[in-house]
Amino acid sequence: MMTQTQVGTELKKIDPITVQVVLGALENVAIEMGHKLARMSYSSIIRESEDFGCALVDINGQQLCESSHSTPLQSGPIPGYVKGIQQIMEERKDTFQPGDVIMHNSPYHGASHGPDVGFCIPVFYQDKLIGFSVTTAHHLDIGASTPGSCGIVDAVDAYAEGLQFKAIKVYDRGIKNRYVWDILMDNIRAPKLVVGDMEAQIAAARIGAQRYIEIIEKYGIETVEEAAEELMNYSEKMMRDAINKLPDGEYSAEGFLDGYLDSDDPSKKDLKIAVTVKVNGSELTVDLTGTSPQVSDRPINMPLVGTVDIAIYLTLRSILLDSTKYGNFPQNSGLTRPINIVAPKGTMCNPIFPAPTIARFNSGNIVADTLMKALAQVVPHQISAGVGNLQVVAFSGKTEDENYWVYMDIMEGSYGGRYGKDGMDAVDTLYANTRNNPIEDIESHYPLRVNRYELRDHDSAPGKWRGGIGSVREVTFLSDGSFSVEADGHKFAPWGFDHGKSGSVGGLSISDEETGEIVKLPSKLPNRTVSSGSTIQLVGPCGGGYGDPFERNPEKVLSDYFDGYITKEKALSDYGVVITNDETIDYNKTDALRKNN
Repeated sequence: MMTQTQVGTELKKIDPITVQVVLGALENVAIEMGHKLARMSYSSIIRESEDFGCALVDINGQQLCESSHSTPLQSGPIPGYVKGIQQIMEERKDTFQPGDVIMHNSPYHGASHGPDVGFCIPVFYQDKLIGFSVTTAHHLDIGASTPGSCGIVDAVDAYAEGLQFKAIKVYDRGIKNRYVWDILMDNIRAPKLVVGDMEAQIAAARIGAQRYIEIIEKYGIETVEEAAEELMNYSEKMMRDAINKLPDGEYSAEGFLDGYLDSDDPSKKDLKIAVTVKVNGSELTVDLTGTSPQVSDRPINMPLVGTVDIAIYLTLRSILLDSTKYGNFPQNSGLTRPINIVAPKGTMCNPIFPAPTIARFNSGNIVADTLMKALAQVVPHQISAGVGNLQVVAFSGKTEDENYWVYMDIMEGSYGGRYGKDGMDAVDTLYANTRNNPIEDIESHYPLRVNRYELRDHDSAPGKWRGGIGSVREVTFLSDGSFSVEADGHKFAPWGFDHGKSGSVGGLSISDEETGEIVKLPSKLPNRTVSSGSTIQLVGPCGGGYGDPFERNPEKVLSDYFDGYITKEKALSDYGVVITNDETIDYNKTDALRKNN
């Protein structure tokens, strides 16, 4: 059976087998780019945590494929990077040329935030621009006022967040612009590490461009373009069909961010994210009207393109097109065509330059979490209860020869309970999706010792399906240094659903080796110097419970007790399960207690 797609004014035909062959070829390019970038990189945030993205994009800014093993917060924004680059190039009356390599990190022109630097290579075939090969990655330092590229929670504007690169040609027609590279080496802490990672990005993007041309040469430019459009139409149809199953109407929810809990300014804390989902046939609008105004002198704001849109697209795709039901299907820009986003200017979800945005990570997770809360009203079996947010820590110090070392650690959160399943413990949530960095890697590369890394005791949120459990990590400095923290969820607990209980908040504290004094710290902490022997403790939030706890299988409650997730007292009070002194279930008393509840 033949499928059809419109190309120009001529109706072309392409068979579905060819479409799938081209899809496999494109996807393999992105996967190869990702594997090679990870292998060539120096820093653990790229090499181990896989905080990077790779994609091919057509000349209209539509994403053709993405590296499946990278984080959505890196691969997803790549079309925005390309459109931002195109906008700036047009304004400058500049043009793309063979051999160009363009560096870009402007959060007001599509980039996710400043440390996520993109390298874009225009791809030419027979002297015609046909698309772009792009890599993005988070870099450990970008030249901000304090060490590291996370935990910069006190930047007063975009200029204080570090170096800004707006469509800068680091290679012009194949010739290296050495002066730009000199600026990088002179203004970035740990320059060999960071610049080495950037060079790895360029090499991976060049591989992508080469492979893209090989596909064109094998199948022909028209066939590839027709197949790509057919794939996007297919993905669009999948999303439209899923939206069409939802009842028309409006569904609203609110979520809250800690903000700056230690601030005397009420406009900097208890910040609201408002979401209204409007369903109209196969079109869906996410309206963020009612969200708190931007915080003009703190970097908790989110770029609309690059962060907010990705949080929304990823959540809708995950919930409405769950891969366990729909299987593997093309990840491309067709998925976003039926989705509209409304975000008033001057709010946290659509700030006005130069409002700072570097610490937008946790804020975007609350956008995704609140969107899921709104969708719970129409697809209750497809969402989880409230999600425990993440904590990002920048550790830094100086070596004996006064050179900087910088390490970035993403402390995972947890998911809420789901229909039919307990919440996932100690994982990166929603659009983050980075991997855990092994303790062995940390201790072999940095003057840090991880003393404790384990799940929280007795803190899982009660529900028919319990909430996921956050982790506890204690890290000791083996030399003098500093750290900064970008976190949230220390005041507002993850929400429970359908009679499930709320989860538990996170925490941050530091203890001094000499005095033993333990000091509790806020969720957002600017760079703080510490002496050798000081220990910080990070406690991740626990996700909310799903469903009535008194409906949980008593055997699972007993298992939770044995695993240390709950105490015997909580089994009784939260679940109505009586555990005897010999650690068995008294079914008669349990049944009686539950009936009287």
